[in-house]
Amino acid sequence: MCGILGILGKGDVAGPLLEGLRRLEYRGYDSAGICTLVNGGFDRRRAPGKLVNLAERLAADPLPGRTGIAHTRWATHGAPTEDNAHPHIVGDVSLVHNGIIENFKELRDALIADGRSFSSQTDTEVVGHLIARELEGGASPRDAVAAVLPQLHGAFSLAILFAGHDDLLIGARLGSPLVVGYGDGENYLGSDAIALAPLTQRISYLEEGDWAVLSRTSVEIFDVDNAPVEREITQSGASAAAVEKGNHRHYMQKEIFEQPVVVAQTLQAYLKPLDGRVALPIPDFDLSAIDRVTIVACGTSFYAGMVAKYWFEKFARVPVDIDVASEFRYRDPVLAPGGLALFISQSGETADTLAALRHCKQHDQKIAVVVNVPTSTMAREADLLLPTNAGPEIGVASTKAFTCQLAVLAAFAANLARAKGRIDAAEEAEIVKHLAEAPEAMSRALDHDDDIAAIAGLVSPARDVLYLGRGPDYPMALEGALKLKEISYIHAEGYAAGEMKHGPIALIDEDVPVIVIAPSGELFEKTVSNMHEVAARGGQVILISDAAGIAAAGDGCVATIEMPTCHPLIQPLVYAVPVQLLAYHVAVAKGTDVDQPRNLAKSVTVE
Repeated sequence: MCGILGILGKGDVAGPLLEGLRRLEYRGYDSAGICTLVNGGFDRRRAPGKLVNLAERLAADPLPGRTGIAHTRWATHGAPTEDNAHPHIVGDVSLVHNGIIENFKELRDALIADGRSFSSQTDTEVVGHLIARELEGGASPRDAVAAVLPQLHGAFSLAILFAGHDDLLIGARLGSPLVVGYGDGENYLGSDAIALAPLTQRISYLEEGDWAVLSRTSVEIFDVDNAPVEREITQSGASAAAVEKGNHRHYMQKEIFEQPVVVAQTLQAYLKPLDGRVALPIPDFDLSAIDRVTIVACGTSFYAGMVAKYWFEKFARVPVDIDVASEFRYRDPVLAPGGLALFISQSGETADTLAALRHCKQHDQKIAVVVNVPTSTMAREADLLLPTNAGPEIGVASTKAFTCQLAVLAAFAANLARAKGRIDAAEEAEIVKHLAEAPEAMSRALDHDDDIAAIAGLVSPARDVLYLGRGPDYPMALEGALKLKEISYIHAEGYAAGEMKHGPIALIDEDVPVIVIAPSGELFEKTVSNMHEVAARGGQVILISDAAGIAAAGDGCVATIEMPTCHPLIQPLVYAVPVQLLAYHVAVAKGTDVDQPRNLAKSVTVE
């Protein structure tokens, strides 16, 4: 995840900004930069690579100024070059940005048509041009920001400086966290309280859609409707472990809510929206000769692989085998030379999966790895490394790592389909378009958190819970059941909806909640038919669907959870959100240890 820091200070701020960036290094980055105001104008230092490169540049060419912003960037739109590094400067505007502007291509095209030119490949620069254009038209800085924010779609946070305004710093957030820090004659912005800890312990967390206008002596916060609001000032505390949760009760909750941003950042590394293309980190890796894919994973990662099987076979028409890693070697699988073996792991150290990887290498398989830790053992042993950009995941029950895996696998499926000649450029562009819509749809799914929390009371007293789904929603049913088992200790099982009548329906009675995952679409009617079979036998049905699906389902549900209408390709990413939130709120209601459930570890390093 990118890191943001802004300081309105009493003295030169380059040193504190650099120190703050060091505290944000845990997020991962490949370039960094600082911009300050000096005599009313901007002065800037940027450097690709590690933070030491920026430090060396500052040592050789010090940066004065008591007002500044800083950034660590994970390359997404555009390579990790100095031109693409933040902060960006456009006219009288300098800004840093975390997240994604989903509609940046349309905005960029309109700005170019308006005669404006761009110096980078980033989506961030679009925001700078929009604000600069408002200023050039006579708007004040705060009016310019207020006019531009509604034009931006996606999940993002921003920190913005203005030439000639030494006592002004504006921040905004939508789906990406941003914290205001309060000092004595100084005020601050940061991605999280960790970055601000050396500067202040007094912080406010901006809420969804908020934007803030800071001077050295005042902070004004406005909501998404531009109405002034008050946000509680809290003490962040000295412990980094406590600070990292932000204003969330648990790490798991925090990581669920980070998903729009981290999925956006992951997708940005694989999509080229300007070209309508999907890219791989190793562009010359030849997929055209791949005739079979073997997917191996454990737990939640295995369910991500199950969804990928649908995508690979639908788009690329390449047959896929999928195995649980702990079983894979022991069935002595038939592996034709030159096949592709795809391994999925959050940590990249899972013992069963690593052993399966080495087995495949011995049988002349090309090795691809989807992993969240690019320095892990699996990553080092891969022929094709497909990193996710989820950032550190502290909660034992995987959430954001799972959806980032899905994002990578969807992009990989499209790339394989192109390599095999199964899709043309127009179809590829359509896939890119829908994948780019996923973060905003996930953000809208999170808007139903309170509704899901209320429904948790229907599930928490149960001893047994069933989940049903068809097609790609079947793995989501399995994942929902796993999440509930992991953190609430309720026995739960996921089934393909059509299998209910082949045995599991015998379990149904009035004490068994049944979670049905059924977005409207070609499989909806069959799934709802199975749902009515459950309801007729007294099962307590909770339907997760979109507005059209809920309207068509009719009676028979004790509760419904409405999801945004979205393309079938991204439905698994969006519907991961409610099953995660439901498990989370049930666990909270039961009082279990959400982040460290009994008997479980984050990384399983023994077979």
